Amino acid sequence: MSRARTTAAPPLGPQRTTPARPLLAADPAWSADPYADALRAGRGPLFLRRADGWLLPLDVERWCAEPDPADLEVLGRCEGAVLDVGCGPGPLVAALGAQGRRALGVDVSEAAVAHTVRRGGRALRASVFDPLPGTGRWDTALLMDGNIGIGGDPAALLHRMAGVLTAGGLLLAETVPYPDVDERVTVRVTGPHDTPGAPFPWARLGTPALLRRARACGWRAADRWSTDGRTFVALRAPATGTAG
Repeated sequence: MSRARTTAAPPLGPQRTTPARPLLAADPAWSADPYADALRAGRGPLFLRRADGWLLPLDVERWCAEPDPADLEVLGRCEGAVLDVGCGPGPLVAALGAQGRRALGVDVSEAAVAHTVRRGGRALRASVFDPLPGTGRWDTALLMDGNIGIGGDPAALLHRMAGVLTAGGLLLAETVPYPDVDERVTVRVTGPHDTPGAPFPWARLGTPALLRRARACGWRAADRWSTDGRTFVALRAPATGTAG
């Protein structure tokens, strides 16, 4: 377990609604059915569908369950105040809160935020690219379950995360467990029989691809590991934070 940082934790406040600035154009795909329906039911099947028909299964049952050993390994590495970007139904935010840790989840899905709050976590309906509370003062940020793909532009997301974190802050990201994967695609959320939702950009990166992009953006690799077939990277933000 990493030693906790000693910077002052950013105030979370009672916010649980979307900031005044509208969400990104692609974001409603995550707020509409069938994603919201799957979260409310606590089960899939649910997929990301690529334009060529390829389907990526989404692990709704795991998201709605208690943290598994791979999740617990990530939680043990968190430092100080934690921002979970794309928190989904909030298992990690709720677990951190139960430990007395300062944590906030951010998700564009109203259903995901509601689920997180019901679990006892604190969550805000927003895009990571919206103004966020505590910007520049979070000690750790999480990009779990492939959320390095948010927005379809990993470099832009890394730039944003550098602005959200403290200088030298910790980013824990889950990568695709196939090292050669490095793609930017357009996908839709769909169930087995549903009409797919609106298209939005997404990226999929194996560990080598994420490390290459991170180095190019001024991040420092701190660690890489795998647990139960899932792969993760720990990165340190540039010593001089990037304006959010």
